[in-house]
Amino acid sequence: MQLSNSEEELMNHLWKLEKAFMKDLLDAYPEPKPATTTVATLLKRMNDKGFIAYKLYGKSREYYPLVKKKEYFSKHVNGLIKQFFNDSASQFASFFTKETNLSKTELEALKKLIDNEIKNK
Repeated sequence: MQLSNSEEELMNHLWKLEKAFMKDLLDAYPEPKPATTTVATLLKRMNDKGFIAYKLYGKSREYYPLVKKKEYFSKHVNGLIKQFFNDSASQFASFFTKETNLSKTELEALKKLIDNEIKNK
């Protein structure tokens, strides 16, 4: 299951804060801030999808993520590779390196990362 763009933005705030009340989440947004009802709706959807949970303190809810950021984006990237690059990591890497206008320094850094992964296998 995936998050919408609005849910993803809110989830990023929650990942940074690790746990937060509604006020904390609203404060994390830049101006113009979304309406409290909008954030409440997003939180309910995210809870229903199993991405977050909360602890009750009286009438207040302290929200926290159930899914780690790295885990979410790893599944997201793997889905993109499967859907758009015929499940081929090399096709994805070719597209990424050619279409993102990386500098020579950035490409060399990527090569170093790949070489290190090869050594560790």
